[in-house]
Amino acid sequence: MNNTAVTVIGAGLAGCEAACQLANAGIKVRLCEMKPAKYTPAHKYSGFAELVCSNSLKASRVNSAAGLLKEEMRRLGSLTVPCAVETAVPAGGALAVDRTLFSDLVTEKIHSHPNIEICSGEVTEIPEGNVIIASGPLTSDALAESIKKISGGYLSFYDAAAPIVTFESINMERAFFGARYGRGDDDYINCPFTKEEYLEFYNAIVSAESAPLHDFDAPQELHNKNDSFTVYEGCMPIEVLAKRGEETMRYGAMKPVGLNDPVTNRRPYAVVQLRKENSSGTMYNIVGFQTNLKFGEQKRVFSLIPGLENAEFVRYGVMHRNSFLNSPKLLDADFSLRSDRRIFFAGQITGVEGYMESAASGIMAGINMTRKLSGKDSLILPTDTMIGALSHYISDESVTDFQPMGANMGILPPCPTRIKDKQERYRIVAEAALMSLDKSIAEA
Repeated sequence: MNNTAVTVIGAGLAGCEAACQLANAGIKVRLCEMKPAKYTPAHKYSGFAELVCSNSLKASRVNSAAGLLKEEMRRLGSLTVPCAVETAVPAGGALAVDRTLFSDLVTEKIHSHPNIEICSGEVTEIPEGNVIIASGPLTSDALAESIKKISGGYLSFYDAAAPIVTFESINMERAFFGARYGRGDDDYINCPFTKEEYLEFYNAIVSAESAPLHDFDAPQELHNKNDSFTVYEGCMPIEVLAKRGEETMRYGAMKPVGLNDPVTNRRPYAVVQLRKENSSGTMYNIVGFQTNLKFGEQKRVFSLIPGLENAEFVRYGVMHRNSFLNSPKLLDADFSLRSDRRIFFAGQITGVEGYMESAASGIMAGINMTRKLSGKDSLILPTDTMIGALSHYISDESVTDFQPMGANMGILPPCPTRIKDKQERYRIVAEAALMSLDKSIAEA
């Protein structure tokens, strides 16, 4: 194996996965991370693979888009999936982690690898030689300028993080434990609304004042006449969602389906769910309540949620910039830059959306950089696999209005037979995806 050193920029999920793939193949890696010397506006923890927006890595079952993605990653030798399983907290059918334990475990595995050298400090320009850029959605200004020179510019949108409250401050006389349709071990806390309570909450949130965006978060070209910022649908601030109509939240984050209030033995008019944030269960995040409201407004409005009347907020919701390449014009399906094959990109900067999606792109960038150094053709997974479908999406030159994409069953080929039952249909599609993946790995 060619042991030529490769520089990986960024020790988020994608960068760690890429570095691990290279290092496990016997290639020397320089992993450059600017923390703790410098932090982005959204990052607070010094460890690698820091989860900012949520502690959930979405569904675990393989017959779901998120579950299929994680199983494909596992079969490709993922670093982060086993770490997530080891640091998991109860979350019903989802894989959620203790953020601190997860980051610490990934960090320890990277630091202990003999083929990985950690380089601390900000990278301000693209280095010479072979490089994987996994600098994330908050790439520092200096490096961003260097990338702009080879990319032709950025597109940007905004991510939002949800508030976190202490468990002891939740009024469990109003709230109750339970998972939708009884799935899981009552891992969620549910705050039920009557119609009157919901309307009061709705009127409060649509009239609440948003926090001004920082200069770095609000490039003028992204402003439009409808909103003060451009947002990605997958991380929509709850107040933006609410302004789309009185009932919108009841069909989104506050849908009451699959739940009965044990006090009334009836389905509530609306429900807010809270998910365990850490292993000890001392903190809970408000599911789907990403927000850019002012902190005082968050306290006022979210205290109207039944059960959160006296909630202690250990973190308020925040908005932050998320920048990504116009990848269909720039990248191939192996995540290499068409104009300069020594450069690969990975993570959210490529336009894959989501923690595991970012990590998966890091796996593929690492694998394909390894194959490049060995004189082998790139491993391009077929489009009937989840990772292959995402790789194709970000590199499809026919796409003219590129927007980020997360794992979903809609990007896979349809089930070959017409089956009414959705779960059975998804099971067949997932089985086909894994068979296709195994064949690709065997032939590689």
